[in-house]
Amino acid sequence: MSKKSCVLAYSGGLDTSVILGWLMDKGYDVHAVYVDLGQPCEDREAIRKKAENIGAKSIHFIDVKEELCRDFAFPVMQWQAKYEGVYLLGTSIARPLISKKILEVAKQVGATAYAHGATGKGNDQCRFQLAAEALCPSIQMITPWRMDEFRAQFPGRSEMIRYCEEKNIPVKVSLAKPYSSDENCLHISYEAGKLEDMNVCGMDTVDFGMCVRPQDAPDKEETVTIDFVSGVPVAVNGKKLNAYEVVAELNKIGGRNGVGIIDMVENRFVGMKSRGVYEAPGMTVLYDAHRYIEQLTMDRDLMHLRDALSPEVAEMVYNGFWYCAKFDALLAFIKEAQKPVTGQVTLKLYKGNIILAARESNNSLYDEGIATMEGSDAYNQNDATGFLRILGLPLRVQGKARPRI
Repeated sequence: MSKKSCVLAYSGGLDTSVILGWLMDKGYDVHAVYVDLGQPCEDREAIRKKAENIGAKSIHFIDVKEELCRDFAFPVMQWQAKYEGVYLLGTSIARPLISKKILEVAKQVGATAYAHGATGKGNDQCRFQLAAEALCPSIQMITPWRMDEFRAQFPGRSEMIRYCEEKNIPVKVSLAKPYSSDENCLHISYEAGKLEDMNVCGMDTVDFGMCVRPQDAPDKEETVTIDFVSGVPVAVNGKKLNAYEVVAELNKIGGRNGVGIIDMVENRFVGMKSRGVYEAPGMTVLYDAHRYIEQLTMDRDLMHLRDALSPEVAEMVYNGFWYCAKFDALLAFIKEAQKPVTGQVTLKLYKGNIILAARESNNSLYDEGIATMEGSDAYNQNDATGFLRILGLPLRVQGKARPRI
C-alpha cells in the first residue's frame, strides 16, 4: 500500500521541523516547500540539509520575490490599500502566493494534502486555507495547531525541543526573544512577547531589521526620485529596475532614514485584537510617491471611487480573499484606472518623514492657467453663480419647507 503524500509549507524553524517529523510519524511522505519571499536566510543549504536529514521525500526552494512585488504588492499599492488605515499588508499579500506555489508543487508530486504551521488564533490560517480552497478545492488541509492530538503531544516549546533531540533534528536553543517576527522583502512584522503589554514602547523594544529608528537616522535630508509607468514603479534615481529591485533599493534608502515604522492594535479576522509593530520602508515610500503622481494624473471621480473601495480591498487582502471573483474584478478595475498614472516624483526623506520635493507628468491634469489665483481668461468666475444656484435648488426648497433656524 502506497504512503499518503502531502506538501508542507516549510521554513526550517522549530515548528515546521517538528511538523515535518510528526507528519512522517503519521505515515506521510512529506514534500517540504520553502518559498523565498526575500526573507533573510543565513544558510539556505543548511535548511535544505535539515529537511533531508529529517526525511523529507523532496525539498523545493522557490524564488518568488519578483512575482510577489510585481503581481501582488504593486496592485495593492495602486489601490492605496491600508488595513484599518495604517497597515500596508506585507504578510497578508505574501500568503496567497505561498499557497499558490505550494499547491503547484502538490500537483507536480501528486500530493493530496497540504500542511502548514499557522496557529488557530491568527490570520495566516485563513489566508493559507482560503487560497487553497479556491486554487485546489480537492486538497486536504492538515493544520496541526488546530488538532487536539498535536497540541497534547506538544503543549510547549520544551516538548518540541525534546522531540527534535530524540529525532536528531538540529535546533538552535536560545533565550526566547521578547517578541516574534515574520519577514519578507516587503516588510518585517513583530508581535507577541513583551509587545502584548500596551505600556511597552514598540520603538524602544524592537531590534529592527530594515530600518533605523527615526531618531537615529542621519541629520540630513536624502533625496530620492521614482518613475512610474501606468502606476508601476520602474526606476529609482534614474536607474531602471525590475519590481523586486525597486523594493529592495527603496528598503535601503527608506530604512536608513527611519521611514515606515508603525505600531498598531489591529482587529484580526478571527475576532480578537492584536498588537503589531511593522516596518516597511520601501513600500511606505512607494505608497507616498504613487499618491503624489496620482494627484496629477487621475480623474477626480475615478480617484474618489478608488478611495471609497480601498478599505474593502485592504480587508479582503487581510482576510485572505485573494482568489475570488470579486477580487479578480477589483484587480481588473485598478489596472484600467492606473493607465494614465505615469510620471516622476522626487521626495526628501528625513528622520522618518517623507517630504514632497517635485512631481511631473506628461499626463498631468493640472492646468496652472485655470487654477491660478492671478488674473486669467481660462476660467470665468461668473459661471460659478449659475452652478451654485442649480446645486442649491433642493436645499432652498428644503429650507422653506423645514426651517432650521
